[in-house]
Amino acid sequence: MLKLDDLTLRLHPADNVVVVKRPLKPGVELELGALRIKVAKGIPPGHKLAVAEIADGAPVTKYGQTIGFARGRILPGEHVHTPNVELKDFGRDYAFGVDARPVVHHPASAMRHFQGFVRPTGKVGTRNYLGVISSVNCSAGVSRYVADRFRGSDFARDFPCIDGVVPFTHKVGCGIQPGAPHELLQRVTAGIARHPNIAGYVMIGLGCEVNQVHLIAEAHKLSQPLPGEAAPTFLTIQNSGGVRKTVEAAAAAVAKLLPAANALKRTPQPVSKLILAENCGGSDGNSGITANPALGVASDELVRYGGTSVLAETPEIYGAEHLLTRRAVSPAVGQKIVDLIRWWEAYARANDGSIDNNPSYGNKEGGLTTIYEKSLGAVAKGGQSPLAAVYAYAEEITTPGFGFMDTPGYDPVSMTGLVSGGCNIGVFTTGRGSVYGCKPAPCLKVATNTAIYQHMIEDMDINAGTILDGTETVEQVGMRIFEEIIAVASGKKTKSELAGLGDDEFAPWLLGAQF
Repeated sequence: MLKLDDLTLRLHPADNVVVVKRPLKPGVELELGALRIKVAKGIPPGHKLAVAEIADGAPVTKYGQTIGFARGRILPGEHVHTPNVELKDFGRDYAFGVDARPVVHHPASAMRHFQGFVRPTGKVGTRNYLGVISSVNCSAGVSRYVADRFRGSDFARDFPCIDGVVPFTHKVGCGIQPGAPHELLQRVTAGIARHPNIAGYVMIGLGCEVNQVHLIAEAHKLSQPLPGEAAPTFLTIQNSGGVRKTVEAAAAAVAKLLPAANALKRTPQPVSKLILAENCGGSDGNSGITANPALGVASDELVRYGGTSVLAETPEIYGAEHLLTRRAVSPAVGQKIVDLIRWWEAYARANDGSIDNNPSYGNKEGGLTTIYEKSLGAVAKGGQSPLAAVYAYAEEITTPGFGFMDTPGYDPVSMTGLVSGGCNIGVFTTGRGSVYGCKPAPCLKVATNTAIYQHMIEDMDINAGTILDGTETVEQVGMRIFEEIIAVASGKKTKSELAGLGDDEFAPWLLGAQF
């Protein structure tokens, strides 16, 4: 008879399910003390096994929290997943601030440093890009043509201190609605223009769109650079005389920015200048056990140095939002989380959708059964630091410490919001194998299990599967992530950068109707 503890993980003493570490065949018998369990059907790794009888309609518990409710009676030894678990609404105790504990900061004498680019704003870049920014989908092709002028080995040889010229293109901006949808797109566009990893930029519109270049510049004071900032160039295709003339004018403007940008050098900067974007995609049943809590350790460590870490994906904290409200530094901050949840519930209803239409197909294949379960694992990325601030999508991130940004769960849109808010580095956890890249911010990939890390080793930066393998603890992997954040912030290329990814992932959130 095999030991239950050798093949599964029980995450909380109150749990009535355990997580399977290795495939279990039908008929296998497991023991834990006086407990004897016979596996009813084969169960893949990352999935859940019942270790107690769960009555029809009773809560299914993992992490010591409710992840769903039994659809029919579940017996010990049964596979617990979508056929026998359903979602129901249940009350959560938001208890604002009861679990908030003051951050114990590292002494100033122990400050860690990375090699970064200091900007006139006082912000620090981890990369040194030039941007060609589209205000509207109609100028996307032109922006790409411009950026294509500055690629290849000759460019890298002549401008070794510039990481590249990036076209920031998207599919919106023409018939966008006034009010919140338009303001959001302006905020995203201006956020990229002001990003600490952008040394200078050209912004290009068509000329007749709603999201006018000159309105973005006026609303966000982009045409008033600080002393030492590169003066931007604003163009429209219609005023410039068409595609070819716009490309020539924009390319000339970029060429003027090159010498000054190439003259910038990395210098030692405190890690308190880092703003970390936290995201997960292609999650599996191991995400909340390995990579996410390990990233939480790194997040807490960065906060202890005075840095900033920002969690996002509001639909993917649904059912676990009370874990954040309980860590809020004030009732006002906690209430912002609750208000976001209520907004998303109404938004889903208004669009004939459901906020619990999640996890995805791949998530379920990896063992995640309900959005509650997924959310409980996702929140682990935020560590244990108090929740210091809550931001609107792409709002400028200004409060040091742990924060939350309202974004959809769709990865490119979520990361675009975080980066536009000022995040200069990202960590992305994945159990199924996301290959996401995120210019202008470098983005580390953390695999939740050793199998996917080895299978996709050209795309994964860190293996958190060693926690399941028993060779490292969550804390050890978390500190390994923290050290890699410093190395990447100092110029080490991530796997996605080495693969050349990141030019096509800029995706502003599309709010409201389009006409």
